[in-house]
Amino acid sequence: MHRPLSRRTALKASGIAITLPLLESMSRATGAEVQVPRRLLLICSTLGLYPPALYPTEPGRDYPMTEYLKILERHRKEFSLISGLSHPDQSGKQPHDSEMTWLTSARNPGLGGFKNTISVDQLAASQIGGATRFRSLSLSTHTQKSQSYDSNGVMIPADEKPSKVFERLFVKGSPQEIKRTKQKLAEGKSLLDFVGEQTRALKNRSSRSDHRQLDEFFASIRKAEADLAESEAWLDRPKAKVNKRKPTDVRDPADLIGRTQALFNLIPLVMKTDSTRVVSVVIQDHFVVPKIKGVNAGHHPLSHHGQDPNKIRQLKIIESQLLDCFANLLDGLTATREGDRRLLDSTSVLLGSNLGNANAHDPRNLPIFVAGGGYDHGRFVRLDRQNNTPLSNLFVNLLQNVGVQTDRFGTSTGNLDF
Repeated sequence: MHRPLSRRTALKASGIAITLPLLESMSRATGAEVQVPRRLLLICSTLGLYPPALYPTEPGRDYPMTEYLKILERHRKEFSLISGLSHPDQSGKQPHDSEMTWLTSARNPGLGGFKNTISVDQLAASQIGGATRFRSLSLSTHTQKSQSYDSNGVMIPADEKPSKVFERLFVKGSPQEIKRTKQKLAEGKSLLDFVGEQTRALKNRSSRSDHRQLDEFFASIRKAEADLAESEAWLDRPKAKVNKRKPTDVRDPADLIGRTQALFNLIPLVMKTDSTRVVSVVIQDHFVVPKIKGVNAGHHPLSHHGQDPNKIRQLKIIESQLLDCFANLLDGLTATREGDRRLLDSTSVLLGSNLGNANAHDPRNLPIFVAGGGYDHGRFVRLDRQNNTPLSNLFVNLLQNVGVQTDRFGTSTGNLDF
């Protein structure tokens, strides 16, 4: 005879504290619905989306389909498209400096005296990431450059190899590997102790004007110490078991679509196993000609098309295939179940760009999709294109939707209820 399995029993039997995936038998044990974790997924394509192929002529639920939206038509009821959003004061030192502030909203990127601020994914991770093996994951299609920044404005390196992410999350190391890792963590703590002592002594001899910078350095040391302790606590806990083979990395940087899809394929598995609840992905320029039929120029040069019809045609081929990757991701999040619910229902997904018009390096009127998360979707929301609403207002909404207690973020002026 089948006996219901309680969550507490499962935890007690394991002898450790670990977040378990949602099991159907757990909900039967209590007779009540198990609280499903809320997740946040943030995706940026840094070279934008060609506006004439994206935006409908009319807002609302009955908006006419466009060339790009037809790619996502099977998910029409699962997403909302929003125009008229941007971060204020994003004209930086270099034309693409707004890449580094897309998740932070810090003003004047790259200009003299600029210092970045915490990114929205890291604020979420600080409040909802403590129950999972990894507080967050930062992924990139090319290099370790990410859009994730800690509370001191320091960039968090991204992972670009799906195989390495898979190993970190799901492959148990040998006893020797675990021992070496523990030794490295111990050495790291010893080094932090030494640096902390030296810095405290330096503060006693420094000027008052240096104190703020040293205080920030102290804060980074304390954060590193906490991260080390957290990493050590998870070492002896079993990783989630999955019936999937380790993915093969797409090594060719010219295969933009293959590298993007490989990262997207991991996300439903990462979320389903509750390995993390916060993921950011940046789709970057690979500085090569993408291996896509009909394309014979680089993605970046094509984004500066100058209204050349041939360049626009090629640009739309690239962007259409990237949107197809996004549609496949939504397929995966929809097909993955948690009890009687879809993974997409508990995952707030944001897809957008730091450029509204890449041809002119214009960081206004950004293309923004929101999918899943339990929202009432199926609309095109057209906000004021002349006086944009702060994108951070949407960030506040997303943060609250995943359980973060805040009523402001970055340059927000309120909560965008779309």
